[in-house]
Amino acid sequence: DLPAHGGSDAGEAPTVEPAAADIAELVEALDLEGAIGVGWSMGATLLWQVLTGAAADRFAGAVVIDMTARVLNDAGWALGLSPEACEARSAAIRDDFERFAIDAGQAIFAQPVDGGTRTLADWASFEFARNDPRTIAALWASLVRQDVRALLERIEHPTLVVHGAQSRLYGEDTADHLVAALPNARAVRFERSGHAPHLEQSELFNQSLTDFADRLFRDRADRNEEV
Repeated sequence: DLPAHGGSDAGEAPTVEPAAADIAELVEALDLEGAIGVGWSMGATLLWQVLTGAAADRFAGAVVIDMTARVLNDAGWALGLSPEACEARSAAIRDDFERFAIDAGQAIFAQPVDGGTRTLADWASFEFARNDPRTIAALWASLVRQDVRALLERIEHPTLVVHGAQSRLYGEDTADHLVAALPNARAVRFERSGHAPHLEQSELFNQSLTDFADRLFRDRADRNEEV
């Protein structure tokens, strides 16, 4: 879990950098080799931090799900969210976290949420509501301050960029930017998904991840044979 998510307390990592450092420490403690990092939304930002840090060599590849290199838009950047949208989310977390959690759980899915997705969306709302409001506020504020565009060109790990065609947060142009900015990346578009393709089209996502891993390790084996 990230700090204050799932069964974990807030700990000492209420911002992006310490949370990423925690992941790197875990990877080292588990002595992982040839891992594939999968980061969804804020998790992708954490993963990019890890892949440019001391634990980078322990990863064979990466999967990033519906995320941008910078959340906050400005005059020279339009592939994130407007300042008004970011402030509205900050206010919602601060003023009525329960309402925010319910709305967020629904909004990550393609709209309108139909009968087939309703149970999953309600589960997502419940999981959001379990989180600690103060830590979520701190993590969100830290995420809005992040700009990892300069990091992307340093990440040579093969990367699968997963994009939900019906995402209400980030468009196809955001995925295109990541593919162009990362040295070794390709995109896969999930037509019936919003912000959470791994939940909405789980079978297709799992197959895409399996195919990516198979190709990745086959390529690594071929390179080792050449050496």
